[in-house]
Amino acid sequence: MINRKQAPTILDAVEFNLQLKPYHQFNLDNGVPVYAVNAGAEEVIMLEFVFYAGNWYEEKNIVAATTNFLLKNGTTSKNAFAINEHFEFYGAYLSRNCYNETATITLHTLAKHLPKLLPVIAEILTESVFPEDELAIYKQNQKQRLEVNLKKCDFVANRLIDEYVFGFHHPYGKYTSTLDYDHLQREELTKYYQQYYTSGKCLLFVAGKLPQQLEQQLNTFFGSLPLNQNTIKETEIITQPATEKKYTIINDKNGVQGAIRLARPFPNRHHPDFQKVQVLNNILGGFFGSRLMSNIREDKGYTYGIHSYIQNHIHETAWMISTEAGKDVCEATITETYKEMEILRTQLIDEDELHLVKNYMIGGLLGDLDGPFQIIARWKNYILNNLTEAYFYNSIQTIKTVSAEELQSLAKKYLNPTEFYQLIVI
Repeated sequence: MINRKQAPTILDAVEFNLQLKPYHQFNLDNGVPVYAVNAGAEEVIMLEFVFYAGNWYEEKNIVAATTNFLLKNGTTSKNAFAINEHFEFYGAYLSRNCYNETATITLHTLAKHLPKLLPVIAEILTESVFPEDELAIYKQNQKQRLEVNLKKCDFVANRLIDEYVFGFHHPYGKYTSTLDYDHLQREELTKYYQQYYTSGKCLLFVAGKLPQQLEQQLNTFFGSLPLNQNTIKETEIITQPATEKKYTIINDKNGVQGAIRLARPFPNRHHPDFQKVQVLNNILGGFFGSRLMSNIREDKGYTYGIHSYIQNHIHETAWMISTEAGKDVCEATITETYKEMEILRTQLIDEDELHLVKNYMIGGLLGDLDGPFQIIARWKNYILNNLTEAYFYNSIQTIKTVSAEELQSLAKKYLNPTEFYQLIVI
């Protein structure tokens, strides 16, 4: 019996022995791999279809994103209203998202409703028609949204900094104009859909309290589809970063606030420095107690928040620092940011601070494993990046053991102001 008069032992997060629940993997009859995590107490389930259909593969701008958005806006037998009404009737939620390399269709539902919902998803994957009227509405809405967003310095800064780091013609660096929507044709969407969805490369991730007949159900509705028939086209992508490093853009001459972005190219997860740099990044600006927050928010009062992070890209990536500040203190904010970089290059991190950050990061991992949806999301990230469970345990070991000397060496290697693109948009 628990002694209620005695307080439990308090442990630091770094003392926890974290375990990543393994997935069960099987293939459908057509070769589509399914990664499943059976966990949770509630009768809910998530299915996510991942297609290699992001803007990395498009030949014309915004075709990938538009195709993904209009997937559920009409099939040969159902219009957009009927599709949405069907999922809402069963209390389910069907969403879709397009990223750089991949695009997804995600279902959240009670497991007992799968037999009613899966055939409609199969219909979406094989019989979407992209009606002209739906495309026209989409174009109009997107153009209006873009015109509004272009007045925001934060939105403009996000577009431009990626262009500077990767180049405008790189999938990570290109951005959308209203002319792109004007030139978009329905035939381009149907061609992209047939190549990258109906016959495209697909992976399926499933999590929740899984029904016993799940494999049979998935095979019934998706095992005979022509998925995975097309090979992924390997396109040579050339990174052409900007030659200039410092930019100041006046987007609104009457604006009172500026958006600041500092970014430098950075290797992806397979680089040996990546995991240790995650610790260094958190010390610099990766959480609320970071040095940038303590200096620029708490001490100077220049901003409500400033953050640094490594972009989540599969190929090459970038180390980014992002904030908004009054336009009269934008330059001072950048100066203080570079000062914090210099301190990390020249002075060892105090052991108490390093221990705090390590606890924060292990605690974050613990929270990320709270529930089947979070677990499968981590597995999906690893699988799409060609990583194994060893990466998870290596990450934990790196967080626990990385030294102040190693972090100082990495700061000298990567936190040099001359290697950062600097952008202010007012």
